[in-house]
Amino acid sequence: MPTSSTLRLSVLDQSPVRPGATARQALQETTQLAQLADRLGYTRYWVSEHHNTTTLAGPAPEVLLSHLGAHTSRIRLGSGGVMLPHYSALKVAENFKMLEALHPGRIDLGIGRAPGADRLTAYALNPSNKFAEEDFVEQLVDLQAYLRDERTPETIHERVQAIPQIETQPELWLLSSSGQSGEFAAQLGLGFTFAQFINPSGGPAAVRAYRQQFRPSPELAAPAASVALFVLCADTEEKANALAKAMLMQLLRFEQGVRGPYPTAAEVAAHQFGPLEQARLRHHQGRVVSGTPAQVHAQLTELAAAYAVDELILTSITADFADRLRSYELLAEAFELAPASPVVSAEVLMD
Repeated sequence: MPTSSTLRLSVLDQSPVRPGATARQALQETTQLAQLADRLGYTRYWVSEHHNTTTLAGPAPEVLLSHLGAHTSRIRLGSGGVMLPHYSALKVAENFKMLEALHPGRIDLGIGRAPGADRLTAYALNPSNKFAEEDFVEQLVDLQAYLRDERTPETIHERVQAIPQIETQPELWLLSSSGQSGEFAAQLGLGFTFAQFINPSGGPAAVRAYRQQFRPSPELAAPAASVALFVLCADTEEKANALAKAMLMQLLRFEQGVRGPYPTAAEVAAHQFGPLEQARLRHHQGRVVSGTPAQVHAQLTELAAAYAVDELILTSITADFADRLRSYELLAEAFELAPASPVVSAEVLMD
């Protein structure tokens, strides 16, 4: 059973565009936050994939990860995640083998099945995508084969190889807000991350089912699971409550089909929530952990025990970038994170 002293903390960054800011500023803030997480001792830094939105600035994780790799030294970097049905398995394998070649031992390939956008945008990205379960599983099998450099006779892999040819490969994780992809991860021997920040229900059961059904793979001998959720930590309870209310209001707006800037504290204070909205806010509270360092430490330790995981992936969005930075600083202090020794970079290896 994991304890607070053995818990690893990681970051999922959606590159949010704050009120009054630009997409370029959002990406600059992603770089700053990655550097802070690197210094503070977070385990991983994952970036997301979203399309056709003005509030999130990250449509291409593989491009952003290359940039982040050049501006950090230790932390693992990955996608949270690449929406595989939009792309060919070969191209995704080559993108992430290239990243692994540039930053050896530091790259994670997190895979998702959801569109990361509306269905029209998904069609524009890949008109052939039928969102069929069997197509997704076939892509996962192909992706594993390309990453492993398999040469299976009488298959495409006998003649087509993903380049560059390197000695290591990215860690492969399957991301899901339901139990279905957990089953795929178990059958193929992949790591599994449950997205509680998307779905507050059923997570512990999905992770238990993943463990029970897990089949070892050449890359993973035993199940590896984590959980991702919204976390907002502040120096005072009053400040933490204000940050949480803004996050919940944004989740409510998204559910209502309202696409606009992240709400400020003044907007939240001025809004009168009706009975139906209040009921939905109570539902969304299961997606968000907030409070002072001591309060959040207790909540996250309890949540990790309920999931029986030793790693939590935390995402924080605020109207003020300083509040985001402070949240991750306080969490690192509360869990006594300590930076590990830097990984030898590709640039050093090439000298």
